[in-house]
Amino acid sequence: MIPILYQDDHLLVVDKPAGLPVLPDGWTPEAPCLRRMLEAEFGSIFVVHRLDKVTSGVMVFARDAETHRHLNGQFEQHTARKIYHAIVEGRPDWQVHSAAHKLRMNVGKKHRTVVDHGRGKPASTMFQVLERGQDHSLIAAAPVSGRTHQVRVHAAALGHPLLADVLYGASPSRLIARPALHAAELSFVHPATGERPLFAAPYPDDFVRALEALGINNESTAKTPKT
Repeated sequence: MIPILYQDDHLLVVDKPAGLPVLPDGWTPEAPCLRRMLEAEFGSIFVVHRLDKVTSGVMVFARDAETHRHLNGQFEQHTARKIYHAIVEGRPDWQVHSAAHKLRMNVGKKHRTVVDHGRGKPASTMFQVLERGQDHSLIAAAPVSGRTHQVRVHAAALGHPLLADVLYGASPSRLIARPALHAAELSFVHPATGERPLFAAPYPDDFVRALEALGINNESTAKTPKT
């Protein structure tokens, strides 16, 4: 079962498990995916934004075309606010930092995103340290733009790749089997009510276990980084 955080006639907000793609994989189109699983229970839904297969956390789907159009506009204009929590290698020497490295996507056989200030597209992420451990830290990240792997690449570019994110330079880890990234909070204007709710997803078990093993307080609450 997919945890449902909120539902009404217009929206469906869920807590996506790590390891589950949002849409069918091109190589294995019949494998389970989040949209197909939700449509089996709720009927037709519209994808508004995506999370990487390896990322857990809060996502919103539209239940009608007008809501889809309205939400798409908010994500395209960057008025929808997303806050990720991540465990990173090292102890940043800053408390709040803005990363503005231009990014180029789908590079090489592994389809990595890379920093490319010549040919890349503008991208901006606000980072805030929540807790520091001995060799790792818990951070909040608020991406202003929405490039593929943006938080992961910007964190690595600052010298603090995500725990277990070997694609972007982290050391292999026995603490967690995926890049330690969780979509913790999402806010947007409800197309029908005009209100701006805030939806939050709790840390999944693997994220909590990694924090505990690293001796990092897992009860931190992010103050939304300003953008």
